[in-house]
Amino acid sequence: MRIKLALPLLLIFAGAKPLLAQDIDTLLNEQKPKKEYVTASFKSTRIIMTHSIEMLKPGILDFRILHRFGNVNSGAGEFFGLDQATIRLGLDYGISNNFTIGIGRGNYRKELDGFLKYRLIQQATGIGASPISLVLAGGTTLQTAKWVGAPKDESFSNRLGYYGQILAGRKFSENLTLQLTPTIVHRNLVPIGDPNDMYALGAGGRIKLSHRVSFNVDYYMVFNKDKSIKTYNPLSIGFDIETGGHVFQLHLTNAIGMNERAFITETTNRWSKGDIQFGFNISRAFQVKKRKF
Repeated sequence: MRIKLALPLLLIFAGAKPLLAQDIDTLLNEQKPKKEYVTASFKSTRIIMTHSIEMLKPGILDFRILHRFGNVNSGAGEFFGLDQATIRLGLDYGISNNFTIGIGRGNYRKELDGFLKYRLIQQATGIGASPISLVLAGGTTLQTAKWVGAPKDESFSNRLGYYGQILAGRKFSENLTLQLTPTIVHRNLVPIGDPNDMYALGAGGRIKLSHRVSFNVDYYMVFNKDKSIKTYNPLSIGFDIETGGHVFQLHLTNAIGMNERAFITETTNRWSKGDIQFGFNISRAFQVKKRKF
């Protein structure tokens, strides 16, 4: 009789054993941290001057207005720089989550520029996560202003410049993001004594002050500039203010020009002499392509 009762019990436990093992495996997998990508490292695709590790979403067209007044130390006759202006208008577009393109035109040397930006790695948490974001950026510039040098130098190729960058950044917390940007700038025609290839290291960051406001710093150390040509490292400090679809960047800078070729190689202003310019950037994003859900 006991054998007859034990047999069904053995069959029940034998069938339950795989189910219990399966439930344990499911429970363990649920307890493992899932991979989640880190977003909103910066409020904009630019820290101030520099490309940030932030990317545009697919189908987003970002219309950018960069405006900078003259030097504050130019005196009352120039209304402390407010009578002067340098501008750049740009259009950036998100091809995919990891690929952005952009074009622009500035009145400094009447320069046209374009760039490509591709994200190799996005910072994430969980299984297989990366502690940093890694982005490649590269662009070209074309000066269209009337040539100052000899007429024989006024060729199309001599007007061109190029740059390449590696953007390596990390969002350490909701309140702090830091980024390093090794950069090379090549110019086909340069002043006598200046190298065609210039190397620089950019450093920047963002400190969140409130839900819509952050404090930003953007700096470049240029390594191999000709000391006989009085150029200085560009430094910009300012605030990002987010208002719905707009991001306003208010800043002070000594940078000349509004693309990498210009501000890395031609910044003749110096902070210690008061050669400081007040400026603002405005970013307005438009959804021009329907999102895929």
